[in-house]
Amino acid sequence: MADIRLEGVSHSYDGGRTWALKPMTWTWRSDRAYALLGPSGCGKTTLLNIISGLISPTTGRIWLGDREVTAVPTAGRNIAQVFQFPVLYEQMSVYDNLAFPLRNRGYPRAEVDRRVRTVSRMLGLDGHLGHRSRRLDPGRQQIVCVGRGLVRPDVAAVLLDEPLTVIDPALKWTLRSKLKEIHRDTGHTLIYVTHDQTEALTFADEVVVLKDGEIVQAGEPTELFLTPAHEFVGHFIGSPGMNVVPAEIAGGVVRIGGTAVGRAAGENGDLPPGPVRIGVRPEFVRIADGRDAADRNTGARAAPGLRVRITGVDRMGSYHLVHARADGHALVSKTDPGSRHDPGAAVFFRFDPGRAFLFRDEVRCGTLAPLDGPAERPPEGLREGPGEGRGEGPEAGLREEPHAGHREEPRAHREEPHAGHREEPRAHREEPREGHREGREGA
Repeated sequence: MADIRLEGVSHSYDGGRTWALKPMTWTWRSDRAYALLGPSGCGKTTLLNIISGLISPTTGRIWLGDREVTAVPTAGRNIAQVFQFPVLYEQMSVYDNLAFPLRNRGYPRAEVDRRVRTVSRMLGLDGHLGHRSRRLDPGRQQIVCVGRGLVRPDVAAVLLDEPLTVIDPALKWTLRSKLKEIHRDTGHTLIYVTHDQTEALTFADEVVVLKDGEIVQAGEPTELFLTPAHEFVGHFIGSPGMNVVPAEIAGGVVRIGGTAVGRAAGENGDLPPGPVRIGVRPEFVRIADGRDAADRNTGARAAPGLRVRITGVDRMGSYHLVHARADGHALVSKTDPGSRHDPGAAVFFRFDPGRAFLFRDEVRCGTLAPLDGPAERPPEGLREGPGEGRGEGPEAGLREEPHAGHREEPRAHREEPHAGHREEPRAHREEPREGHREGREGA
């Protein structure tokens, strides 16, 4: 086992016109299980193939421990690699496929047999050792490939490139647990490439998130979920992903449209005025029908509520997803299954203190902090939303402001519904105004 160190490693497939992997300096520590997470085409497989030696980096150097291996061929790196689809000797038995890497390295027969039977038992292959590999279904063939990658105790690292793609979903949970168990026993440096956040979060000691050929954040699974450092991390990790809504900082106060939702707490001091994007996970969006200042679940002081109109509810069994719109932007709250929220209803969405983040240029720059006392009037040019600070109910703030330079429509088109008549929800499913993007777009 050894650390894998990359120094300025990059790769281009077209002579430098575009970069599949941008210059990267990174260390994969021994005895750790990593998940390399990102969407298709972000450079995951390219990075893995550079580490194993299947392709050469365009720039940079690669080290295994204190040995530089940049120009060393694959066979000389002592790295096991498992690919996305089965690669086996089809005429060999399962036993011989598992034994091949050990025999090729000159292991004694007794040690070969012991290792093959140990790994096959852990992966549920002990009943198939005498079968020809070509007679197995693709999922079982892939399990043999995983076993062949793990069978040698002396490898410097094990690289797994989306190894469970062809595995039946019912077996994936079991196999992930087995992989973690084998990793604990062997202590290999293990890098597991996936685009599946569930695989990454349940398997790895550390998750490395890749986007457009560069690492945007790395950390323990809980850290990435609770404190995303990049908009993409918040969007890609979580089901559903993080809500992202355009906002504006003025006088230290953050507003969505005309509604003050909190104060800007910068990562390194005060944040300058201007546009930001608020990112908050659905798990940390609370629903209220009044303007009480305390969060009903935690008792903590919450930021003032954002008036929204519920557009739909997804009942997922163990939880509900409440979809809403505010100021032309979509938002989601994740609630317990006992909650009842009707489409068309006007409510307040509140963001948990310390769990809503501010982003500029996709990078986290601060946190949305609670407002102290009543919301102050916005500066000139930022009109206060209807009902702001006047104790009006959630219905009051759902009238969108007119476009800049656009003559306000006659009030007859904005009159409140008659008593006892619930306003039709379709009026609140309108597309965002021109010039505004959907809240989740580009997250």
